[in-house]
Amino acid sequence: MNPYFLSVSREITAALARGRPVVGLETTVVTHGLPRPQNLEAARAMEAAVRAAGAAPASVAVLGGQVKVGLEDAELAHLAQAEQVLKVSRRQFAVAVARRADGGTTVAGTMLASQWAGIKIMATGGIGGVHRGDRADVSADLPELARTPVVVVCSGAKAILDLPATLEWLETYSVPVLGYQTDEFPAFYSRESGLDVSARADSASEVAAIVKAHRATDSLGGLLVAVPCPEEFAMSAAESERAIQAALAEAEAQGIRGNAVTPFLLNRVAEFSEGQSLRANLALLENNARIASEIAAALAERPRLRHV
Repeated sequence: MNPYFLSVSREITAALARGRPVVGLETTVVTHGLPRPQNLEAARAMEAAVRAAGAAPASVAVLGGQVKVGLEDAELAHLAQAEQVLKVSRRQFAVAVARRADGGTTVAGTMLASQWAGIKIMATGGIGGVHRGDRADVSADLPELARTPVVVVCSGAKAILDLPATLEWLETYSVPVLGYQTDEFPAFYSRESGLDVSARADSASEVAAIVKAHRATDSLGGLLVAVPCPEEFAMSAAESERAIQAALAEAEAQGIRGNAVTPFLLNRVAEFSEGQSLRANLALLENNARIASEIAAALAERPRLRHV
């Protein structure tokens, strides 16, 4: 599928045509997830990490109603500074295109645009999931993982969410959750959650082999690769939970609802943790981009012919 509103950069088009590894990158981390100037610094660091690992970075966004796959630095800078930008998941694409709006793409939006462009893997910080206290409030990232065949490299779900319920949802809808060099589902800021992954993989080549086998089974959906935050930047589970509980109490007291909840909580957790959560977030974003690139390279390798 190649929608009329899709614009793929020359670099990404050429890389895909040559079979080079390409990694999709979501941009709500730039538009809604991180404060300035760290939002632009993070986007540039992720792209640099992808390039350093030998892949092409395909940051995804909506600009002037065009779904762009592969952004210029000036376009990233525009997103980082813009005041009125949409948060674009699957259901917002039509509105953003029709109104010629600007928007950052969520994990779900980036998965969909990556699939349109022919990109098989993307990187992010943490996926959305089931919200605490309301199991009916489920992020669109989860059903997208169940139906769109794109690998998502992340550090688990955002720790402000209900992690056990999120993993239960993924299990119910048959989404494989691989722990990258871990048996435990990472909890975003912290490396430990006490929750098991469905399988462990210790290298990019092992992940690639599982992905290829997953696709060979005619499974309709994607696959989640959960990478712990780098140890030197990670928070302990107790530190993370204290900051989250304080932020949740404040959100409840102020009546914060809907799409405003996640950015509010992320901002307040950073303040309650004296910036420790922000440092962890920046470190895991860059690390996930690097590991996604290594997996993309392994996926792009052609099988060796056996000589008889």
